[in-house]
Amino acid sequence: MNRVYNFSAGPSMLPLQVLEKAQKELVNYNNSGMSVMELSHRSGWFTDIITEAEQLLRELMGIPDNYKVLFLQGGASQQFAAIPMNLFGENKKADFVHTGSWSKKAIKEAEKFGDIRVIASSDDKNFTYIPAINKEIVDPEAAYVHITTNNTIEGTAFHEIPDTGSVPLVADMSSNILSEEIDVTKFGLIYAGAQKNIGPAGLTVVIIREDLIGKAEDNCPTMLNFATHSESGSMYNTPPTFAIYMAKLVFEWIKELGGLKEMEKMNREKADILYRCIEESNLFTSPVEKGSRSIMNIPFVTPSKELDALFVKEAKEAGLETLKGHRSVGGMRASIYNAMPVEGVQALVEFMKEFEQKHQ
Repeated sequence: MNRVYNFSAGPSMLPLQVLEKAQKELVNYNNSGMSVMELSHRSGWFTDIITEAEQLLRELMGIPDNYKVLFLQGGASQQFAAIPMNLFGENKKADFVHTGSWSKKAIKEAEKFGDIRVIASSDDKNFTYIPAINKEIVDPEAAYVHITTNNTIEGTAFHEIPDTGSVPLVADMSSNILSEEIDVTKFGLIYAGAQKNIGPAGLTVVIIREDLIGKAEDNCPTMLNFATHSESGSMYNTPPTFAIYMAKLVFEWIKELGGLKEMEKMNREKADILYRCIEESNLFTSPVEKGSRSIMNIPFVTPSKELDALFVKEAKEAGLETLKGHRSVGGMRASIYNAMPVEGVQALVEFMKEFEQKHQ
């Protein structure tokens, strides 16, 4: 078997141990005589799967009892609309921090439902840093403050969770959930698409404080109402059963590794190796300010677009897959999520050094 090191921003690589376990159980899960993909979502087999998945996630993230865990569909992008429809209430106001492409989309969607105010932005420097935020700039009448904790395209991340006072903090955590320890109680709502650190595309996780459920207006579509899924245990309709099963296997894998404390240690080690290579290089540079750099998505560039394209081409031939940067920013981007082993980052660094010797 010839597997490559996949640096894709999402769908991203999954742990090999998880894939192998899923392969082993693919046609006959737990002696049911059926694949997970064939199980009724009302069956005891699947009830056990979704229950265990929630319990594992609660344990890994330290999610308190007054928070609901919802397994939904539609991606983080659907939450751009669902969140204002559920949380706006009477004032219909929210504050947003604008740090890149995904916050731009979230803002545009939320504007359809109420008054959106951008309280901080890094647009002035092409989103190469995380702006400072404090509770003094937050509108006390806002329904929530929205941030994107890790910016997949731009390669920036919040390293300190902002204090928003009494206004609930809402976070799109799609690309760094489960990568490091966080205090869930600092957030009113966390949401994440699964296809980066949790599992395959098709599943969206929402972690929401119970007092924020039940505020949706009557015209909110049933499937977008958090109360619908909270009351039904995420099974109002057929959930993405196989994606939830795969997420459970990933949660088990993280737990076996030592949980988020160990996961964070490994992720920081990987990021340090790659950033050190870029810092010491005379060919590659990072466009991101040091204090705002992501440990999940690391963009870098050479002095020319032609050399960037050659690097991506030759890297692919060397088994280093999907290193081309997002079309909006160009260059290269290495997404080194939880499942990327340190050996993959070391292989990338060795290739970068060889490439530099040939082309400097």
